[in-house]
Amino acid sequence: MAELLTTINDTIWSTPLVMLFLAAGIFFTLRTGLIQVLGLPDFFRQIRREKASQDGLSPFQTLMVSMAARVGIGNIAGVATAIAFGGPGAVFWMWVMGFLGAATSFIECTLAQIYKERDPETGQYRGGPAFYIEKAYAHTKAAPILKILALVVAAIHAIATIFFLPSMQANGIANAVTTVWHLDARLIGLILALLLAVIVVGGIQRIAQFASFIVPFMASTYIIIALIIMLSHATRIPEVCELIFKSAFGKEEIFAGITGSAFAWGIRRGVYSNEAGQGNGAMFAGSAEVSHPVKQGFVQAVSVYVDTLLVCSATAFIIISTDMFNVYSSTDASGNTPLLYHGALGDNTPAGPNYVQAGLDTFIAGTGPAFVAIAICFFGFTSAVACYYLAETNLSFLLRSGVKRRGYGTQLPRVAAPFSQRISFSRRIAQGTIIAAMFIGATSTPGAAWLLGDIGMGSLAWFNLIIIVALHRVVITALKDYRLQRAQGLDPQFHPKKLGIKNAEFWVGWRGYKRRF
Repeated sequence: MAELLTTINDTIWSTPLVMLFLAAGIFFTLRTGLIQVLGLPDFFRQIRREKASQDGLSPFQTLMVSMAARVGIGNIAGVATAIAFGGPGAVFWMWVMGFLGAATSFIECTLAQIYKERDPETGQYRGGPAFYIEKAYAHTKAAPILKILALVVAAIHAIATIFFLPSMQANGIANAVTTVWHLDARLIGLILALLLAVIVVGGIQRIAQFASFIVPFMASTYIIIALIIMLSHATRIPEVCELIFKSAFGKEEIFAGITGSAFAWGIRRGVYSNEAGQGNGAMFAGSAEVSHPVKQGFVQAVSVYVDTLLVCSATAFIIISTDMFNVYSSTDASGNTPLLYHGALGDNTPAGPNYVQAGLDTFIAGTGPAFVAIAICFFGFTSAVACYYLAETNLSFLLRSGVKRRGYGTQLPRVAAPFSQRISFSRRIAQGTIIAAMFIGATSTPGAAWLLGDIGMGSLAWFNLIIIVALHRVVITALKDYRLQRAQGLDPQFHPKKLGIKNAEFWVGWRGYKRRF
């Protein structure tokens, strides 16, 4: 069974999907006119000016919740593994994927805002892949087929984020803590489950409050520690940068034979880490309170930068500047993986968090394991918390059938009691399941859970990338409208009917206001 799942996973996440991510990023960068660079001033404007409401989150809150999901254990272990099998050049290709992924994130997150709706029970905003897959073509003959596809996407996403992904994060946390402090995994699982329960029962508002407090602290602390390590090896920084660029293009002799591996590992790690194109960020974007969908697109594009260009880079520079890494070449005919480059580590040091631990130990001996374990606890737990919101969003989509959706400016309809009871019960089941998943993940070998989670997210990535490429013209129309209003000195407001955008019912009835900058 494990071999079959491995084969399926390797097939889904093979070169065609990786190249689709890369091609989509290039395409969206060109179509939006380098939005991930030219849109940065607008990002800072949204963070300063836009506020939350009882129905929607502020841009800052959605940025933090999105960062909670993006910044996970892979930002430590995954980056180290990419360097081990792709060499320092893998870091360059991670940067490329982060830059291009920002444009992809802009597209999918703007779509999530355009086609968002109110939750029929809570009144909170919901959006994401399932919503825009169903709504964008609701006026066409393809509507029945896409409705089914949307339900499938929502179901897969709900299952993955309720059980598989949280259990993976819990397992990583438990392994790190038991290795360093030798605590009982059952105690760790119980603590994780209780902490998660306290947060998720409070819904999206409590999740947002938690993320807004924890994420800036954990990300900034990790980056500051990385900067301290880099400064302690300041004379090596130019050499490290040169090594990364040369290795990426085969100009560094020792790594010339693995240029292809550097590309493959770097692109794949960038995709895994920043999640641009997989639809997760789009669901957080759909919860925001904004007057124009493009505003949230700017915010989520920057979240990709923070994940890849800051947090992943921090890990990479800790490892490379201290020379605490080994690089392995491709597996040979005998099944062995020859050592290509021997850094300051022992020959048998496993690729992963050990590289970061060793790098930190060069600054203060003995602190590396504890610091990395604490970082993994923060990164993994915040990702698990964010998973619950993703699960709840998809459950809302699956259970809302038959409830009439209303526009932005209209009163939320009274939900029939049977429906309200059904969806409330389903949310309680989801909360119980994700809490149980944390305990199970911490106390057992993940086994198939890792593979099933990867298979689910890879399948969703295929669907989502194809759909957002097909729908990108809607985003370009909204972007042109935004730029036109900004050129007139106005705070842009979104009126889909004026732009010829159909099925964006949420925005019908929107009564914007004209505010000059």
